[in-house]
Parts: sequence; C-alpha cells; structure tokens
Amino acid sequence: MTLASDTSRSGESGGFERRWLAETIRLQEERSGPIDDADAVRQARRAAPQLEARILERASLLAERAKLTEALHRWQGHARWTLFILALLVILGGAGTAASVLGDGSRPVNVVWAIGGLLGIHLLSLLLWLSSFLVNTPDGTALGRFWLWLTARLFRDPKAALLPQSLAGMLSRSGLMRWWLGLISHGLWLLALLAALAGLLALLATRRYGFVWETTILSADTFVAMVDLLGRLPAAVGFVIPDAATIAASGGNALADEASRRAWSAWLIGCLLIYGIAPRLLLTGVSLWFWRRREQLRLDLSMPGYATLRERLMPSVETLGVQDASPEQLPSFHLQPALGSDSLGAVLIGLELPDEIDWPPALSKARDAGIVASRAERNRLLETLSATPAERLLIACDASQSPDRGTLALISELSRYAAHCAVWLIAGRGVERLALWHESLATIDLPAGLRFDDRSAALAWLESPDD
Repeated sequence: MTLASDTSRSGESGGFERRWLAETIRLQEERSGPIDDADAVRQARRAAPQLEARILERASLLAERAKLTEALHRWQGHARWTLFILALLVILGGAGTAASVLGDGSRPVNVVWAIGGLLGIHLLSLLLWLSSFLVNTPDGTALGRFWLWLTARLFRDPKAALLPQSLAGMLSRSGLMRWWLGLISHGLWLLALLAALAGLLALLATRRYGFVWETTILSADTFVAMVDLLGRLPAAVGFVIPDAATIAASGGNALADEASRRAWSAWLIGCLLIYGIAPRLLLTGVSLWFWRRREQLRLDLSMPGYATLRERLMPSVETLGVQDASPEQLPSFHLQPALGSDSLGAVLIGLELPDEIDWPPALSKARDAGIVASRAERNRLLETLSATPAERLLIACDASQSPDRGTLALISELSRYAAHCAVWLIAGRGVERLALWHESLATIDLPAGLRFDDRSAALAWLESPDD
C-alpha cells in the first residue's frame, strides 16, 4: 500500500520515482538557486530526444550525485515500517472494539451500542471521504494523512526534507493524491474491520451472549423498523436476521432461546460485513486501481522550474551555461570508465597555459587538442569527449599558478571521458608550488602514479601502448 519501487534503467529508479526526484530537484532549485549541472545537462541531451525524458535524466544524475536517490529509498523504507506499525495498531484496535462492544458475557449486549461501536466512526469517516468529491479536496483520509505525518516525524533526514512535499505536490496536481491517501486510509480501515470481525466471531463462538435494545423516548415500532431496515441487505445475501416478534421481545430482557441469540449474532455480523468490510474492500480496490496508473503520470512542463530548462536541454543554439557558486565538495577523479568501440585514441590538452610555454610538444602517436582557455572552449571540448571519449588523456597544467577549485573540478570532469587519464604539471619557474599541486590533486583522488612532473615521462605515458 506504499510507493512501489519499480525499477528500470539498469536497476535505477522507476518512471514514477524519477518524476518524484525531478519534482524534488525542482523544489530545491526554486528555494536554493540553480545547481551546478553542466555535466548532467550534457549527458541528458544525449539520452533522449524528448524534453521530459531529458529533464528526468538530468534529475536522476543530480540526485545520484547528491545521494538523493538513496534518501528516497530510505524514506520509502521508513514509510513501510511506519505503515506496518500502524497496521498492527489498527488490528489491535479492531479486535479491542469487538471485545468492548460484547463485554465478558456477564451482562446483555445492547445491540444499539454494539452496532454503533462497530460501525459508527467508520461510517463517519466514509461519509467525510465521499463528501470530499463535492468540494474537490482529499479530505476524509485521516488515517492516510496520519501515516504521512508520522513518517515525517519519525524520519528526519536533511536530504529527504523535500521528498514528502514534492510527492504531495506532484500527486495533487495529477489528481492521484486522493487515491494514494485513500489507499492507505481504506486499507487500514479494512484491516481494523476484519480484526473486529475476527474478534466478534471468536467471542461469539466461545461465550454465550444475550441481546437487548433499550430506549426511553422511541417506540418499539421505531426500533423494529430500524433493525429490519439495516438487516435487509444482510438478509439478501443469506444472513438470518431477527423477525419482528423477536425484536419486540428483546426490548425488555435478553431472550434465552438459542434461535434468538443466533439471529442477533447473525444480524451484527451481517451488518459489519455489508456496511463495514464490503465498502472498504471495494474502495481499497478502486484506490489501488487508480494508484497503479501512476506510471502514466507526466511532469507539468509549463511550471517555471521546468520551462527554464527547455533552452538548455533542447537548445536551438549552443549555450555556454551559467557560472555557479563553488560546490562544498569537489567531484572525484574517475578511473577507467567503460568505453565504447570508438575512441579518440591518445589526446593531449593544455589548461590555461601561458604563452612562454612551448606548445604543442612533438607527438608521434597522440593528437593535440589545443589549449583550453575560455569557457566556450571548455564546453566544446567536453561535448567532443562526451560523444567520443579518449583512450588516453593527458592534461597539462601550469604548475606556476596555484590550483583552484575550477581547475580541479574540470580535471575530474575530463577524467570521466577517458579510459586512462593523467595530469602533467609543467613547473617552469613554479617549482615551489608542485607540492601544493600534488596535495590538491590528491583531494580529487588522483593516484600518485598519474601525476607527472617530468615532460619525458608524461609524453611517454601518453604514447605508450594500452596496458
């Protein structure tokens, strides 16, 4: 009765979960500003031709990077445990209700209080849920909303703070909120009523009860008519209900004959089944049917958060992106990703090298990709490598300049598109900064064996056979 974890894309989140993540990313960007997504946008533009598919791919990549997907799965796990605990409580409550309305058998059972105790709150909540259709609100699902509130109270994860809000907003816009909360609420009520039925049968089978009705201001005919009216549907499906004479005779003292006891017992059980369990079972099935259609859910691309992504994900011309604030943690260096059959071979690039450096060096097998100095050149290089990765990639850096976060992030990003990647530190007059460079490259997990200070060693690595 909770959110199913359908899977696709090699075990990643299913279609509904990917839209849930996209909504969460949209809310996060509305509150905290744009996320650094240059690499995610490039991969999304290669993933699919449709805008929504690209938005979902971008959101999935960003969610994986921020560990939001893991938080979503943890939230689902907590939600299931909360629902399990709540289900146990309502089962105990249903069985306890049956015991309270029948008592221990030492006193006659007042059939008015018994039927009211078994069905009163259930019928009231059912009427509230049905009335919500008139005002187009998902009210009347108190148990469902209580479950959602309890899950939020028990699961406090900063990464998952927006997950319930984004889910509720997405479901409300699509009209699924009513059926999602209805599935939870009707399902819990069904468990409670089934537990009450089980308790009722167990007590009636092991104890002897007498049944009476009591009134001060109503006539016997009124009570006879009420019992007869409520008993018509149970009688139509085969339950034996008390006749008018038995009903009238029960107004004074509990009848001692077994036939009247069984008739009253059947009336109680029949009313519980027909007016309690049957409608909840039907509504649980209807809610489940609507909820299973959630995979047909689509994002509202007219919302501002998605509309602003259109030009970046479906560009009419090449864009250079935006300059974002520095991330709290740099991305890690990637070691030997899987490559396709096509590659650029060995490639040498220079990052913002000064004019006094002799460039390019003599190469026999590798190709020179030039010096990357501007954001436009960086984007063009990343577009090229993302389409056709390199077998070996040597990144030359000016070690006379202090390493900054932007350069380290670019090195990490470039390493994604090569089977083997190394960094060549051209010291020149900046030998004193080599130690700082080595420390900085270690923060992005670049192995020591892939940092070269010597020109010959760096070029020999680049043009050596693939080992």
